[in-house]
Amino acid sequence: MEFRETIKLAFDAIWSHKLRSALTLLGMIIGVTAVVVIVSLIEGFNRYVDEKIAGIGAKSFNIRRFGFDDFRNTNTIAEAQRRNKELTFADYDYLLERTTMVDRLGAKAMGTGSTLKRGNDSMEAVSVDGATANCADIENIDVADGRYFTATEDNSAANVVFIGAGVASQLFPTSSPVDKEITINGLPYRVVGVSAVKGSVFGMVMDNFATIPIKTYVKNFGPPVRQRGLYMVGTAKNDDQFAETVEEVRALLRARRGLRFGQKDTFNVGTPDAIMELRDRLLGPVFVVAIAVPGIALIVGGIVIMNIMLVSVTERTKEIGIRKSLGARRGDILKQFLIEAITLSAIGGAVGVLLAWIAGRIVTATIFPTYLPAWAVVLAVTVSGLVGVLSGILPARKAAMLDPIEALRVE
Repeated sequence: MEFRETIKLAFDAIWSHKLRSALTLLGMIIGVTAVVVIVSLIEGFNRYVDEKIAGIGAKSFNIRRFGFDDFRNTNTIAEAQRRNKELTFADYDYLLERTTMVDRLGAKAMGTGSTLKRGNDSMEAVSVDGATANCADIENIDVADGRYFTATEDNSAANVVFIGAGVASQLFPTSSPVDKEITINGLPYRVVGVSAVKGSVFGMVMDNFATIPIKTYVKNFGPPVRQRGLYMVGTAKNDDQFAETVEEVRALLRARRGLRFGQKDTFNVGTPDAIMELRDRLLGPVFVVAIAVPGIALIVGGIVIMNIMLVSVTERTKEIGIRKSLGARRGDILKQFLIEAITLSAIGGAVGVLLAWIAGRIVTATIFPTYLPAWAVVLAVTVSGLVGVLSGILPARKAAMLDPIEALRVE
């Protein structure tokens, strides 16, 4: 029997029992959809992290009071709060004077929720942070309109502000905000520039922010401590000596704080590699579990397909007897039922991939950017086809082994 004819018979058998076929495929569709959606979410998150790291520079570092490991549980954070001192401008000046391998070093103060107004329009709880002027170069800030503030404006504590695209669109819906005035907590600031659109992550809008010179921040918001804590960002002069640069910064801060050999750092120097290592450490087990759980649905789907195919063999015993009496060989019968099972499974896989793609588009538009790699699509369809092979072998073999005379006697 020709392969084309076998495929036609498979589709005819599936189409003649549409409802049963649809119900049979539910487990396969759910399993494939769940697996592909999870893969697209994790791939999207990985790409987002990689994009952000590329945006700020793969060879940049930051110095903060706490590190990721300090937030493992309540005991570690309590211990870190007792051990780690606030970073200060004196620490910043100390590093500026002594580092030989650092190219640029900037200081920033964490954001404070503030009220921004222009005329009758206002925005509540907008994050307002402070930064030195060189942070624009260190963090590769993308300016859509105007410019970033200058070192002169920072040194003079000028009331100037660089705003996010969301702030600009809400307070200046019909005109450019550059060189116009807004108020932050009642104080006037001149807008010098607008950031390019950043979009949203997990439903959180990333474009509603304002950055002012750090000396202006201290003047108007108070010392950079606790929730307004100071941190630093920097780059190495030579990318090939990035690790050595980070170690130099760490050694200088340890010396400044009088830490002896073996004592734990009372600060954290973070790098992109550390962020990626944390990402892999967190998402690795999640990925395995998240794939394994929907995989159970694929197994269940395969069992259901096997069961339905066994029922189909029983229902079509007389048909098999007639075909054998007309010259069909065991291999033809085996191939027919095996291809029918594979086709049924592959349809479920294809529908699952389509539903996963639609779900991914919805998630991307509303919550978080997803990415569906081609290998995930190929793998999903291949796995569903393989499940079809495994679930179809037993029914196909049973059909092929039927005695034609006994099969013709069945009523």
